[in-house]
Amino acid sequence: MAALFLWLLLAAGALLPPAEAQEEYDRLPNEFKKAADLGLAQQNSRGKGKHHFLYFKSLMRSDIQPGSGVLYLYHHFYLKATRCPKGTVDTSNCPFRTNRPEIDCAVCYKAILGTIQAWPEPYVSCTHKPALTEAKKNARVDHCNRMGYSSGAPGGMADPVRNDPPFY
Repeated sequence: MAALFLWLLLAAGALLPPAEAQEEYDRLPNEFKKAADLGLAQQNSRGKGKHHFLYFKSLMRSDIQPGSGVLYLYHHFYLKATRCPKGTVDTSNCPFRTNRPEIDCAVCYKAILGTIQAWPEPYVSCTHKPALTEAKKNARVDHCNRMGYSSGAPGGMADPVRNDPPFY
């Protein structure tokens, strides 16, 4: 009987909407929301998969503001599949799937006065968490660092020897 009660509690919890994740998304500064939106757009537009994805949580956020309204931003976060079909517009009642791993995303971009620039092209890298390798993590950092250096941003966005995250 106790096992049945526990199972019912777990099942009910799995059906709740992802309110906490939405609250965390709502608390993000606008620049970091834009980065999360780029990751969501990429993941939700992929051909394979039937489920809609939502923002789940931030792992790291950093930025450099060298002046004149210029911003170099890096956002590392998770997306998670929901039980709603791909293309769902009203996601307020889309519970997260508990049987799928998170999608690990890293996004970096340059913005001027709040507008994401086309050059250098924003970088969006989203990978199923179990498939994310150290080599892929390093490639993300390297790409974001090159983006800043090629744009004339101040140096030292990441220490390649220590593999620090970008923009530190």
